[in-house]
Amino acid sequence: MSLTNGHDQIASGAVVEANAAVLELSGVSAGYGRTTVLREVDLAVRPGSVVALLGPNGAGKTTLLRVAAGLLTPSAGRVTIGAEDVTRRPPSQRARQGLCLIPEGRGIFPNLSVRENLILQLPAWKQEQSFEPALAAFPVLRERLGQTAGSMSGGQQQMLALSRCFLSDPKVVLLDEVSMGLAPRIIDEIFEALLELSRRGVALLLVEQYVNRALQVADHVYLLGRGCVTFSGRPTDLDESELMRRYIGGDELLGSATK
Repeated sequence: MSLTNGHDQIASGAVVEANAAVLELSGVSAGYGRTTVLREVDLAVRPGSVVALLGPNGAGKTTLLRVAAGLLTPSAGRVTIGAEDVTRRPPSQRARQGLCLIPEGRGIFPNLSVRENLILQLPAWKQEQSFEPALAAFPVLRERLGQTAGSMSGGQQQMLALSRCFLSDPKVVLLDEVSMGLAPRIIDEIFEALLELSRRGVALLLVEQYVNRALQVADHVYLLGRGCVTFSGRPTDLDESELMRRYIGGDELLGSATK
């Protein structure tokens, strides 16, 4: 997929310059206490693009998503959504500006019904909106609206968790290991739904354990190593064997989910 010249119309109805980043981190350093995790990171996500963020465990991928979402304040650098500096703004304000974070794990209320979970996922500023967009993306949920969410399969629970990015009308969605522990067929369904979001102009920043799958769908790739960006470019510019050797440590993550 590629961006066109001029302007791109994004899902929220706003018009964004095609060359402008919908999300950008500039010179960001961050960590926990005295431990520095990110070191002067530069990263840009453009409208409608799919950006893969790869690297070994402990490289700082989740920390980067937390900084972008406002859950962690950087010690240096800035975060912008569109052209607006949001570095010191809380997560709630960033959500209103079009940022949606889907964290690792099943972000649902297991003791509530699917319908109740969907109602809670509707943003405060969109309470009159139906949750039809989520049901269109994941039709299996329509059949289970009255079912307790925790009694569904892991894949269905993940679909429910992902429903938020279909209900919040985002400009950019941050996805942290959404395929974790799921069967290949379910991963295929989830990725197809996410790519449909991208085709509508929603940008995706994807942290993904299955490297080949991430490279297949990405327009741009960033590699993190020890908190620093060690590569930024097109997936076709990456040498797979070197990627595995330097950042993954083997080919064990190139399994059936990439087929």
